[in-house]
Amino acid sequence: MTGTILGAPDIQRAITRIAHEIVERNDGAASIVLLGIPTRGLPLAHRLAHALAGIEPAFDHAARTGAIDITMYRDDLHRHPTRAIGTTTLPDVGIDGATVVLVDDVFHTGRTIRAALDAISDFGRPDVVQLAVLVDRGHRELPIRADYVGKNIPTSRSERVDVHLSEIDGADEVILRRAQDEEGGDES
Repeated sequence: MTGTILGAPDIQRAITRIAHEIVERNDGAASIVLLGIPTRGLPLAHRLAHALAGIEPAFDHAARTGAIDITMYRDDLHRHPTRAIGTTTLPDVGIDGATVVLVDDVFHTGRTIRAALDAISDFGRPDVVQLAVLVDRGHRELPIRADYVGKNIPTSRSERVDVHLSEIDGADEVILRRAQDEEGGDES
């Protein structure tokens, strides 16, 4: 099956549900810090922060959201050595002693998340790190699992999952396509 798997309303529902799950699992949002993994994990982290503020008005979405660049922590730099280094922006409240929720769009092999965990350890020591993803497509290569999943989409290795977000792509949708339809990869 190929085509649109999630539309804008589905993505919004998934973000809202994940926000409620985060609040429930952590007995509130007081210790939550969100770190988006660029590119599309960052706008998802901001959307999730706004959803958390809607549930708990005391949650300061601006002070508790940041970005974590994983470029130099990747294990495939030898295969793709010309990568632009991004910016890590830690939230104003920092990450020491916090419950850090890593946010990404597509969870695939686990290698992106492993790199993010390595990066976090260079910036501080959170009490706990949790993972929120919009789509889990399976095919894990590392023993890492998501704590919060918007949608599980079983895929074959010959398929790819493309997440489009209005902040970057002009529309909100998740598309499943055959790998030969378009080059690139979702390697989280």
